[in-house]
Amino acid sequence: MTTAARSARLGLRTTPQQEAVLRRAAEVSQKSMTDFILDSACQAAEQTLLDQRLFMLTGAQASALLDLLDRPAQQNVGLKDLFSRRAPWSK
Repeated sequence: MTTAARSARLGLRTTPQQEAVLRRAAEVSQKSMTDFILDSACQAAEQTLLDQRLFMLTGAQASALLDLLDRPAQQNVGLKDLFSRRAPWSK
C-alpha cells in the first residue's frame, strides 16, 4: 500500500459472523479494521489481476512469443538441480 492520503470511501455490509472474524483477524495482525480489510482486499485484487489468462499483444509481440514457444527445450542446470533435491517440507 502507498502512503498517499486516503480520500476515496468504500462502504460494505457484513453479517455479524463476518464482522467478528474480520475484527479478530485485524486484532491478531495488530492492524486497524480498515488497514486489515484494505490490505486483504488489495492482495486478493492483485492476485486476481495476476491470474488473468488474457494477454494483449501486438502482431509483432505475438510472433515473438510464438517463436519462443516453438523453440526446442533447452537444458536448465539450475532447474535440474532444484528438482533433484528433496522438498524441505518432506524431511
